Amino acid sequence: MTPGRTGMARAGLVGVSLALAACAGGQAEATPEGATTMRLTSEAFEEDGPIPPRYTCDGDDLSPPLAWDGVPDGTAAFVLLVEDPDAGGFVHWQLTDIPGDARELPEGVGDAVGMPGRNDFGRTGWAGPCPPSGEHRYVFTLYALSEPMPVDDDATADEVREAIAPRQLGDGRLTGVYARRG
Repeated sequence: MTPGRTGMARAGLVGVSLALAACAGGQAEATPEGATTMRLTSEAFEEDGPIPPRYTCDGDDLSPPLAWDGVPDGTAAFVLLVEDPDAGGFVHWQLTDIPGDARELPEGVGDAVGMPGRNDFGRTGWAGPCPPSGEHRYVFTLYALSEPMPVDDDATADEVREAIAPRQLGDGRLTGVYARRG
């Protein structure tokens, strides 16, 4: 390949990546070069599986249990964002200052492990799936950070993402789905 074609090929790959992100209904997020991909799981639901009603507005509205591994060396803190891309990125949970040695958030107690922020319901802490109609996806994204991140508890998800960027060592994602009953 000539140098001109290499640049065109790279531009094409970037375009394809952005197009795939747009088709997935989410925003194209840049993962820092050299960042580690962690494995984020829940004993309550599998990747792309249904979130049990117990964790939603139709049940007890508890935060689901989460666990992770593959944590990058040097992780000092974690941040968790939970968003609904089918509702324009509606934020269900912002949890910052999760200790760097944590490897799980037990059911219903996540807000006590880190610093809960404001969700798009206007409340602080976990607010479970509650789609107005149809099935929605809920993307849980855990970020590993090189240092704790100072943010106000009323920071927006965009402000949290901006603060994450220079500290990000890695991330992991888990997606669940939910549709309201009858």
